[in-house]
Amino acid sequence: MDLYSTIFEIIDMRSFSNLWYWIVLAVVWSSASHWAMGVPYDLLVRARRAGGQAEQDLLDIVRINRNRLLYITEVSGLAILGFSCFFFSGLAMLGFYYSVEFAQAVFLLLFPVCFVMLINISTARKLRQGDTSLDIVGKSLIRCRIYTQIIGMISILITSLWGMYQNFSIGALG
Repeated sequence: MDLYSTIFEIIDMRSFSNLWYWIVLAVVWSSASHWAMGVPYDLLVRARRAGGQAEQDLLDIVRINRNRLLYITEVSGLAILGFSCFFFSGLAMLGFYYSVEFAQAVFLLLFPVCFVMLINISTARKLRQGDTSLDIVGKSLIRCRIYTQIIGMISILITSLWGMYQNFSIGALG
């Protein structure tokens, strides 16, 4: 066996029947729900429990990530939006019109993350306008995390249903 056939056996391009795809899907959504607006959830829990330096660390990292996210949005948000529309419309056409399973898998993996980014941007804008006490920042981050988890559950459900449909229609039963 040569190297290329070994690599392509490990990294199968039939994504929905590949265990690695489902592992990546789980890692993406567990990471996205842990990092609300770039702030790890355990830092919020520690700041609420201990206060003091942990609270100041949380407020500092929220301020830094909020300003960073809003700066990127204001400076290059339109270019990012245009590139994202181009990228996802290309993936959708390749995947669902031309039936390229790998493009379907990448689209179903990455497209819902756009909604998570919109929620993060919305949370950053709300935090820029309001008071930055621990109570308000904590409620905003928890709300952002809950919305991210809801999007993740819906995304995993749709991806698993579509993946099962693809496996049944292409597999031995189809």
